[in-house]
Amino acid sequence: MSTTSSRKVIIAALLGNLLISATKFFAAIMTGSSAMLSEGIHSVVDTGNQILLLYGLKRAQRPADEDFPFGHGKEIYFWSFVVAILIFAVGAGVSIYEGIHHILHPQVIRNPLVNYVVLGLAIVFEGAAWMFALKAFRQTKGKMGYIEAVQRGKDPSMFVVLFEDSAAILGLLIALAGIVLAQWSGDAIFDGIASVIIGVILGLTATWLAYETKGLLIGESAKRGVRQGIRKIAQQYDSIDSVNELLTMHMGPDFILVNISLKFRPQTSAPEIESTIARMESAISNTFPEVKRIFSEAESHYIKPELS
Repeated sequence: MSTTSSRKVIIAALLGNLLISATKFFAAIMTGSSAMLSEGIHSVVDTGNQILLLYGLKRAQRPADEDFPFGHGKEIYFWSFVVAILIFAVGAGVSIYEGIHHILHPQVIRNPLVNYVVLGLAIVFEGAAWMFALKAFRQTKGKMGYIEAVQRGKDPSMFVVLFEDSAAILGLLIALAGIVLAQWSGDAIFDGIASVIIGVILGLTATWLAYETKGLLIGESAKRGVRQGIRKIAQQYDSIDSVNELLTMHMGPDFILVNISLKFRPQTSAPEIESTIARMESAISNTFPEVKRIFSEAESHYIKPELS
C-alpha cells in the first residue's frame, strides 16, 4: 500500500471521527448516558490517533542522513505502537471506569431519542469510513485472508485504521443495545454495562494492534513471497552455485533491506562475479521496487584469477 493511499484512508477516518465525537458528546450531555460518553471518548481517542498516524507518515518520509543511514521509515511503526497504547490506556481505561461508576451509581437516561439519532448518524459516518478503509485493505491483501494479511502486513497505518473503525462500529451497536435495554427495562445499569463492554473491546483491539506492530518495530523480515522471489532470481544465474543465506528487514512499509550471501561455482573469475552480482541486484530491484538497499557477499572454493 502506497503512502498516499494510507494517508487518504487516515484522513477519511479523521474527518468522520471529528463529526462523530462532537455529536456523541452533545448527546451524552443531553441524556446523561454513560455508554454515549464512552463512545464520545472513543471517537476523541480515534481522532488523536489518526493525527499521530499522519504525523508518523510525515516523519517516515524524511530522507536518510548520517545518523539514520537507512532513513526514518520505522517512525510509522513507532507511532502505530503509540496509538495502540493510547487506545488501551485512554479509550479502554476511561470507558471501563465510566461504566463501573454508572453500574454502582445508575443514572436515568434523559431524552433517549437524542441518543438514537446520534447513534444512527454515527453508524452512517463510521460505516462510510470503514468501507473506505476496507476497500483499500482488500486491494493490499490480495489473495490472503484478513487475519493473515494483518499478520504479514508491513503498513500498520492501514490495519490500525481498519481495526479502529471496526471496533467503533461494534461499540456503537453495543451502546445502542445498552440504551435500548435501559429504556425498555427502566434499569439504567444496562447503560453502564454497555460502557464496560465497549472498554473491553477497545482493550482487546489495542492489545492485538500492539502485538502486530511490535514485530515491525523490532525488525520484521520481508514477506515470504518476496524472499522466495529474491532466491529465485539469484539462482537463475549459471555462475551462482547456491544462496547460502538471505536476510531481509523492513526499514519501513516501502523499504526492504537485503543481505544475501552467494556461493559461486569453482573457477569463476572475479570480473564475472562482479558482473553477475550487478545484474542480479538490478533484477531484484526491478522486480521488487520496495527493495531499496542490497548487500551481496560472494563465496567461492576458488576464484579464477584474471589473466594479465
